[in-house]
Amino acid sequence: MDHEWNDSQPIYRQLRDRVVAMILDGVLKEGDPLPSVRNVAAEYRVNPLTVLKGYQQLVDEQLVESRRGRGMFINAGARNLLLQGERQKFLAEEWPRVHATIQRLGLTPEELLDAAATRGKSNAAEETKKKP
Repeated sequence: MDHEWNDSQPIYRQLRDRVVAMILDGVLKEGDPLPSVRNVAAEYRVNPLTVLKGYQQLVDEQLVESRRGRGMFINAGARNLLLQGERQKFLAEEWPRVHATIQRLGLTPEELLDAAATRGKSNAAEETKKKP
Protein backbone atom coordinates (compact mmCIF):
# COMPACT_ATOMS: atom_id res chain seq x y z
CA MET A 1 0.00 0.00 0.00
CA ASP A 2 1.06 3.54 -0.70
CA HIS A 3 2.20 5.52 2.34
CA GLU A 4 1.01 8.89 1.02
CA TRP A 5 -2.39 10.38 1.82
CA ASN A 6 -4.29 12.98 -0.14
CA ASP A 7 -6.50 15.67 1.29
CA SER A 8 -9.46 14.99 -0.98
CA GLN A 9 -11.04 12.36 1.26
CA PRO A 10 -10.70 11.00 4.81
CA ILE A 11 -7.82 8.62 5.54
CA TYR A 12 -10.17 5.81 6.62
CA ARG A 13 -11.81 5.99 3.20
CA GLN A 14 -8.43 5.92 1.47
CA LEU A 15 -7.48 2.84 3.52
CA ARG A 16 -10.73 1.17 2.49
CA ASP A 17 -10.06 2.03 -1.17
CA ARG A 18 -6.53 0.63 -0.98
CA VAL A 19 -7.78 -2.68 0.39
CA VAL A 20 -10.44 -2.76 -2.35
CA ALA A 21 -7.73 -2.20 -4.98
CA MET A 22 -5.65 -5.01 -3.47
CA ILE A 23 -8.65 -7.35 -3.68
CA LEU A 24 -9.39 -6.35 -7.29
CA ASP A 25 -5.71 -6.73 -8.24
CA GLY A 26 -5.58 -10.20 -6.67
CA VAL A 27 -3.04 -9.21 -4.01
CA LEU A 28 -5.59 -10.18 -1.35
CA LYS A 29 -7.64 -13.28 -2.10
CA GLU A 30 -10.71 -14.91 -0.57
CA GLY A 31 -9.89 -16.18 2.91
CA ASP A 32 -6.75 -14.05 3.27
CA PRO A 33 -6.35 -12.12 6.51
CA LEU A 34 -6.16 -8.34 6.51
CA PRO A 35 -3.11 -6.86 8.20
CA SER A 36 -3.86 -6.18 11.86
CA VAL A 37 -5.24 -2.80 12.85
CA ARG A 38 -2.22 -2.21 15.08
CA ASN A 39 0.29 -3.05 12.35
CA VAL A 40 -1.40 -0.82 9.78
CA ALA A 41 -1.71 2.03 12.29
CA ALA A 42 1.98 1.78 13.20
CA GLU A 43 3.21 1.38 9.62
CA TYR A 44 1.18 4.29 8.25
CA ARG A 45 1.38 6.41 11.39
CA VAL A 46 -2.36 6.81 11.76
CA ASN A 47 -4.70 6.37 14.69
CA PRO A 48 -5.84 2.74 15.15
CA LEU A 49 -9.44 4.01 15.26
CA THR A 50 -8.94 5.39 11.74
CA VAL A 51 -7.82 1.96 10.51
CA LEU A 52 -10.69 0.29 12.33
CA LYS A 53 -13.18 2.68 10.72
CA GLY A 54 -11.82 1.85 7.25
CA TYR A 55 -11.97 -1.87 8.01
CA GLN A 56 -15.49 -1.50 9.38
CA GLN A 57 -16.61 -0.09 6.04
CA LEU A 58 -15.35 -3.28 4.42
CA VAL A 59 -17.31 -5.33 6.96
CA ASP A 60 -20.43 -3.23 6.33
CA GLU A 61 -20.04 -3.87 2.59
CA GLN A 62 -19.75 -7.62 3.33
CA LEU A 63 -16.31 -7.77 1.74
CA VAL A 64 -14.55 -8.93 4.91
CA GLU A 65 -15.61 -10.67 8.07
CA SER A 66 -14.37 -10.21 11.59
CA ARG A 67 -13.46 -13.41 13.41
CA ARG A 68 -13.38 -12.77 17.11
CA GLY A 69 -9.86 -13.10 18.44
CA ARG A 70 -8.40 -13.94 15.02
CA GLY A 71 -8.75 -10.79 12.93
CA MET A 72 -10.47 -9.86 9.69
CA PHE A 73 -10.58 -12.01 6.58
CA ILE A 74 -11.62 -11.52 2.95
CA ASN A 75 -15.06 -13.06 2.33
CA ALA A 76 -15.77 -15.57 -0.41
CA GLY A 77 -17.13 -13.74 -3.45
CA ALA A 78 -15.69 -10.38 -2.36
CA ARG A 79 -13.83 -9.81 -5.64
CA ASN A 80 -16.90 -10.56 -7.77
CA LEU A 81 -19.04 -8.30 -5.60
CA LEU A 82 -16.46 -5.53 -5.95
CA LEU A 83 -16.14 -5.98 -9.70
CA GLN A 84 -19.87 -5.64 -10.10
CA GLY A 85 -20.04 -2.49 -7.97
CA GLU A 86 -16.88 -0.88 -9.32
CA ARG A 87 -17.95 -1.48 -12.92
CA GLN A 88 -21.31 0.19 -12.28
CA LYS A 89 -19.58 3.07 -10.49
CA PHE A 90 -17.13 3.52 -13.38
CA LEU A 91 -19.87 3.52 -15.99
CA ALA A 92 -22.02 5.95 -14.02
CA GLU A 93 -19.34 8.35 -12.74
CA GLU A 94 -16.11 8.14 -14.71
CA TRP A 95 -17.10 6.92 -18.17
CA PRO A 96 -19.19 10.00 -19.03
CA ARG A 97 -16.12 12.23 -18.43
CA VAL A 98 -13.82 9.88 -20.34
CA HIS A 99 -16.31 9.66 -23.21
CA ALA A 100 -16.67 13.45 -23.34
CA THR A 101 -12.88 13.82 -23.52
CA ILE A 102 -12.68 11.24 -26.32
CA GLN A 103 -15.36 13.12 -28.24
CA ARG A 104 -13.73 16.50 -27.59
CA LEU A 105 -10.39 15.25 -28.90
CA GLY A 106 -11.92 13.45 -31.86
CA LEU A 107 -10.23 10.17 -31.02
CA THR A 108 -11.29 7.14 -33.07
CA PRO A 109 -11.81 3.64 -31.67
CA GLU A 110 -8.78 2.50 -33.70
CA GLU A 111 -6.56 5.13 -32.07
CA LEU A 112 -7.74 4.10 -28.62
CA LEU A 113 -7.14 0.41 -29.33
CA ASP A 114 -3.69 1.14 -30.77
CA ALA A 115 -2.80 3.20 -27.70
CA ALA A 116 -4.00 0.39 -25.39
CA ALA A 117 -1.98 -2.20 -27.35
CA THR A 118 1.15 -0.03 -27.23
CA ARG A 119 0.70 0.52 -23.49
CA GLY A 120 0.21 -3.21 -22.94
CA LYS A 121 3.44 -3.99 -24.77
CA SER A 122 5.45 -1.41 -22.81
CA ASN A 123 4.01 -2.68 -19.49
CA ALA A 124 4.97 -6.26 -20.43
CA ALA A 125 8.49 -5.11 -21.29
CA GLU A 126 8.80 -3.34 -17.93
CA GLU A 127 7.67 -6.46 -16.07
CA THR A 128 10.24 -8.53 -17.95
CA LYS A 129 13.00 -6.11 -16.89
CA LYS A 130 11.99 -6.43 -13.22
CA LYS A 131 12.23 -10.23 -13.14
CA PRO A 132 15.57 -11.57 -11.84
